[in-house]
Amino acid sequence: MKRRLAAIVFADVVNYSRMMGEDEVGTTLAVRARLEKFTALAQSHSGEVINTAGDGIFLLFNSAVDAVTFAVEIQNQLQEMNEDLAGDKKIIFRFGINLGDVLQSDGDLSGDSINIASRIESFSEPGRICISGSVYDSVSGKMAIGYEYLGAQKFKNIKDNIDVFQIHENPTSAAMTAGLRRERKDTGESEGGPIIDQSIVVLPFAFQGSDQTDSWFADGLTEDITTSLSKFHQFFVISRNSAYIYNDRQMTPLETARELGVRYVVNGSVRKAGNRIRITIELIDVIRNRTIWGEQYNREIEDLFDLQDEITQIIVSATAAKIESSELDRLKQTPPANMAAYGFVLQGQRYIFSYTRIGVSYARELYENALHNDPNYARAMAAKSRTLNLDWRYNWAPEPEIAIDNALVLALDAIELDSLDARGFGELGFAHLYRKEHDAAISAYERAVKLNPNDADLMSDMADALAHCGRSVEAIELLEKAMKLNPFYPDQYLWHLGGAYYNLKQYEEAISSIKSMQNPTEGRRILAASYGMLNKMEDAKHEAEMVLKAHPNFDIDHWASVQPDKETEDLRHFVEGLRRAGL
Repeated sequence: MKRRLAAIVFADVVNYSRMMGEDEVGTTLAVRARLEKFTALAQSHSGEVINTAGDGIFLLFNSAVDAVTFAVEIQNQLQEMNEDLAGDKKIIFRFGINLGDVLQSDGDLSGDSINIASRIESFSEPGRICISGSVYDSVSGKMAIGYEYLGAQKFKNIKDNIDVFQIHENPTSAAMTAGLRRERKDTGESEGGPIIDQSIVVLPFAFQGSDQTDSWFADGLTEDITTSLSKFHQFFVISRNSAYIYNDRQMTPLETARELGVRYVVNGSVRKAGNRIRITIELIDVIRNRTIWGEQYNREIEDLFDLQDEITQIIVSATAAKIESSELDRLKQTPPANMAAYGFVLQGQRYIFSYTRIGVSYARELYENALHNDPNYARAMAAKSRTLNLDWRYNWAPEPEIAIDNALVLALDAIELDSLDARGFGELGFAHLYRKEHDAAISAYERAVKLNPNDADLMSDMADALAHCGRSVEAIELLEKAMKLNPFYPDQYLWHLGGAYYNLKQYEEAISSIKSMQNPTEGRRILAASYGMLNKMEDAKHEAEMVLKAHPNFDIDHWASVQPDKETEDLRHFVEGLRRAGL
């Protein structure tokens, strides 16, 4: 029996049985054409096809880098083949990749490593590539792609839990994605520390309707109640993104609250039937270990906004929080002209948080549909402004400067229509910052944080603005608060933290922050500059090489020209570090 270290790749077609039932011949020919591309591309990446079976394929590669490179490239080819096909005709694959020993005996292959790759493939979402922790450890410092940690998964017939990561082609947008952090996994201890008295988390509401296309109602209720509670300065409200991490985890509400270190947890479900909704909700006090309020509501959908306000006020009263009357006045939402507009916005939220070019583009279409239904819907304007800011940030727009100018106009329109919604002011702050209108940016962010003092992502964006305006000490303080509110914070928080430490010439702290990122690609400029300033030239040159690998056309003069630093000395200091590193 021979033992071989290899990268194992499994891929199969999603909804293959349904497609075969509808068109056996067409589906067979379409899948076969795609599997032929697998074979041709694998050969150019030191790979070999071991087996194909109808809708699936099993391959081996000499290295994890070759396997992941192959998977990303073949997915891009598959997407191109699907571009002109109707939705139900698209051939969509999912991938699972593992690195480990493969046992070979009389031509047969076996071993737990193969089983793990197969289990990861079954776990993967349609159209996505998932990899094991061993693959991540092998490729994360070598490839200019992004990774999202999905946690330690328990798979059938596999003894140990397996760390699973999901591939993001764009490492920059991957840094925006909230999720589990590998160092937090399954310690068995509370991560939240001492319980803060007026602290609360709204867990994702379960959707119990038969039509899952309406499940966005549950997501919307969760998000809107979280946002409403976040407006109160007396509350410490866990971020919506961190709360959603618990959506698929097998934990009771009490266990979740204790892990997050909060006193109160809101839990519930939503059922929609026609034009009526039924909402079941409870508020649990962790310290007293009991439900202090529970209710079931049966209402018309058109009453949803009044009901959200009612629920929020009851929660506030039940927690005995001392709320100023001016804060209660801010609670009242400005509803859209019709539920269709609201629905389009909530559906858009599902796509924008993917932080992918396709996802953000689709979200924008939904926000535009909302504005078609209600041209004066401020929330939809702010949301569309967000998509344009993201287009500018990741260079997704053919004319980035036009995108950020349009983002500014939409944000101004949004706050004119609803001056109590922090979202519009947040997008206004971002647009002003990268137009190098520093005072206007800080003013907008200050207004946004005053309106929503618990929005962690907003705090991170404002911290970045503060650092670019020569106020890095304040930026660090704000980021530390954001990390408490959003314990499953995205890498972007660490990226901003590293930049602030670099401005303060605290290079070791800057390096430590960036090295804590699961997607360090976009933080490598800070690493290169920090090592350069510390005269650790071997490390500096390595990081400079990684910068150029991710951005072959990187040019310091061009990079410096788009940086929104207010203080000339801060920009000169960063450029000096990059030049010392050899860039």
